[in-house]
Amino acid sequence: MKKLILLIPLVAILAGCQVNKNKIPVYAWESGPRGKSDKELLKEFKDLKRKGIDGLMYNGGQEAATYERVGALAKKAGLEFHAWIPTMIQSKEGLLDTSLYAFNGLGQSAWTHPAYVPYYKFLCPEREEVYDFLENMYSNVADVPQVDGIHLDYIRFPDVILARGLWDKYGLVMDREYPQFDYCYCDSCVTHFKEQTGIDILEVEDPSSVEEWKQFRYDQITSIVNRLADMVHSKNKEITAAVFPGPNSVAKKIVRQEWDKWNIDAFYPMNYNDFYLEDAEWIGEVCKEAVEATEGKAQIYSGLFICPDPSAKAMEPDPENHGLVPSEIPDAINESISNGATGICLFTSSRMTREGWEEFRKAIYRPQEEKIELQ
Repeated sequence: MKKLILLIPLVAILAGCQVNKNKIPVYAWESGPRGKSDKELLKEFKDLKRKGIDGLMYNGGQEAATYERVGALAKKAGLEFHAWIPTMIQSKEGLLDTSLYAFNGLGQSAWTHPAYVPYYKFLCPEREEVYDFLENMYSNVADVPQVDGIHLDYIRFPDVILARGLWDKYGLVMDREYPQFDYCYCDSCVTHFKEQTGIDILEVEDPSSVEEWKQFRYDQITSIVNRLADMVHSKNKEITAAVFPGPNSVAKKIVRQEWDKWNIDAFYPMNYNDFYLEDAEWIGEVCKEAVEATEGKAQIYSGLFICPDPSAKAMEPDPENHGLVPSEIPDAINESISNGATGICLFTSSRMTREGWEEFRKAIYRPQEEKIELQ
């Protein structure tokens, strides 16, 4: 008798059979250890694994010993473990010579006049001493056996234009590029740009109109990323990065990230829709853009910003305390995956409520079709 091959959802197969689910890969940005004991950390990591988290982007400072300790516990809990360490922002006193920090269009150093918030002390990407510092820092952490990869963050310039949802918070109208938020105009950057193009950017009335100046800044960041990528890959470790959405719609315009030219393993665009006064559908649009821009050369993990107190969101004036409420989480996940994202990343799992976890779990497990042969 001829065999018939039918596609039957596993949820409809005979009762008593175990349902095989297709799970969306999920990561989470987390920081620590903040004085927690090994027992406390292991319990926390096991709980995250049980809830559906596959790996951590873990910010534990710059010391390799911290990642060795915490990484061992994450591995014991069955989690991937990536060291999440800021790149161009370095605000610790005495860590670097202050002459290595970026200068804005008014000639002010990011060390003494940081934009927006005190910690926005950005380094100049043109200086070789900056790269040497970063290479040494990331190399030491990448050598830790428990570390699966290096996760770059703040690998960019300061926001020359803030996301629209943040304007009111900082009392700004950012309808164009203003010099106090535009970097870097240090002697090294100005000189090298003139050598390359013949343009003295200090003599230009509106630097934002000079496409070569934009490309110069894109290339500065791209060069650092790709040099770090070569180093990390030489150690047989992965390298990934948290980036702004896009790259073309947002990242290039406001933080000089032309990240589709970066030679890294995965991108984690921070698709924080509330910051842009957008809904979950927008998350799908920027995921599609990211997938198309990278042309399949790297995986895309859609970063989702979680509301820590959904009941108070409507009354909360600070947009950085907004985010996805539980009922929005499934749509955000579905929009991400249906538009080509490999998985998602939560900012952060510690902001998730019980109801949020319930909605999350419904969305990350999908019935999988399986071929069943009938005689």
